[in-house]
Amino acid sequence: MPLSTHGDEKYRNSEKLAEAKDWQHLGIEHRKFEAGRQETPVPICNELVLLLLSGGGIVSRTGNGETQTSLARPGMTYLVPVGTQESRLELSDRMECLHLYLPPALLDHSALADFDVDPDKVEIVYADGLADHVIFQICSPLRDLLYRPRQPTDALFVEGIQTALAAHLIGCYTIDRWQPPERSPSLDPRRLQRVIDFIEASLGTDIRLDELAAQACLSPFHFSRLFREATGLSPHRYVTDRRVQAARHELTHNDAPLVQIALDFGFGSQANFTRVFRKATGLTPGQYRELCCGSLQAKPGRRDPNQRRDCS
Repeated sequence: MPLSTHGDEKYRNSEKLAEAKDWQHLGIEHRKFEAGRQETPVPICNELVLLLLSGGGIVSRTGNGETQTSLARPGMTYLVPVGTQESRLELSDRMECLHLYLPPALLDHSALADFDVDPDKVEIVYADGLADHVIFQICSPLRDLLYRPRQPTDALFVEGIQTALAAHLIGCYTIDRWQPPERSPSLDPRRLQRVIDFIEASLGTDIRLDELAAQACLSPFHFSRLFREATGLSPHRYVTDRRVQAARHELTHNDAPLVQIALDFGFGSQANFTRVFRKATGLTPGQYRELCCGSLQAKPGRRDPNQRRDCS
């Protein structure tokens, strides 16, 4: 029997782009969100939200009496354990997310006993803004399942992914093991959001550090330190990553020439675009477009306008 999930009830103010709910121990959804509030029903299973390549912003939420505010960026993970009493969930900007739903009991009790794990302590924490590369690497291949024909081995593949993910969550994010990091004084959400909005609106231009600092009403020195504490990245690295992410989205959604994409997103030239993009992804922009879109790539004006070209 497929796993029962709560995504449609919770995320009514989103567009569900794709889903897979054929398996007993895992459900997958790809959703697009606009800014605003979401519903907060009590989750009937464990939920893991993995932010994808598109969008980002401030995520504010309250669950079990705890209020959390974080800057969501690609690769981050949010955990919502089964039974969480959420009262607020609000997004400051648009974003696309991969939602994974896991059973209330992550693994069978007999399997936990085999590894000397106390089933009564297997309760996942309510945690936000996790920059966990292991989760990202485990979960990323699951998105491909939503956009390709099913294969006979998919059930075996999904079972392996679900087991690996459950083991990682039990090892790192149960209530008896999780130690939230100490949060240093940082940019308050409003000032941070002003900076993020300025970056998003200026990706096609030369963005200077003093301009970003001015948005936060700080000196460049103090702004750089607080911005890194808030995002985990230097301002320059954050801007570069956003340029690359925007270019990746553009490469897989239309047939614009590479030189035009380079200029539109502030790379200055196609040569610099290729250099920066290859350093970030391991592929040239042309290789990335071909790998993602393959046979969907068509000449300008020849593609079916109703065919959504989304393989970023």
